[in-house]
Amino acid sequence: MNLLVFLQTTAQEALPVLSGVNDEATKVATSMNFLDMTLKGGLLMIPLGLLSILGIYIFFERLATMNAASKDNPNFMKKIKDHIYEGQIESSIKLCKQVNTPLAHMIEKGISRIGRPMNDVQVSIENVGNIEVAKLEKGLSILASVAGGAPMIGFLGTVTGMVRAFYDMANAGNDVNITVLSAGIYTAMVTTVAGLIVGISAFFAYNYLVTRVGKIVNNMEAKTLEFMDLLNEPVKK
Repeated sequence: MNLLVFLQTTAQEALPVLSGVNDEATKVATSMNFLDMTLKGGLLMIPLGLLSILGIYIFFERLATMNAASKDNPNFMKKIKDHIYEGQIESSIKLCKQVNTPLAHMIEKGISRIGRPMNDVQVSIENVGNIEVAKLEKGLSILASVAGGAPMIGFLGTVTGMVRAFYDMANAGNDVNITVLSAGIYTAMVTTVAGLIVGISAFFAYNYLVTRVGKIVNNMEAKTLEFMDLLNEPVKK
């Protein structure tokens, strides 16, 4: 019976304390927002923020470019074939300029070389293809650098934050508490999280764009082979 009374008394005394802790935790969770967390990361959050902006810009700019480059006109090759059979070389070149895609640029170069040896035609198409692929891949190396560099900056923030925490702890002497260490720990953790978020996002964005480039290149190769086969077809009488 005494034990039951003791437990009831203890519970009643603990309730105000637990309630206060819960209220304080709720207040901290409510007051801590994204800006506060960013400021806790220190100066290293500036390059991480710039890298994130750069990565977002490159991704959407390249995505728009690749969407334009991958526009597929199902009648394009058929019209080219008809113009060539009819001897309308200028009309076929004009069509290529209107379509204005990497594939159209390659076909246009091939049409301009009609009458020369087939090897010269193929080489000229391949050269234009290499230039067009290089244009598609523009900026991807920077995005790859963001994917690799952001986590390293975050790791640098981890190291500098822990150094700061130990420095503050050494200066505090016997008055060491979590408040003294919090600034350095915040810097370490926030920069690590930010660096990983930016790096992982850039990594997946880079691989997605590389995959898109690969699909565009495969389509270009298939269409140029179709064009070369067209030139190699015997003349119909």
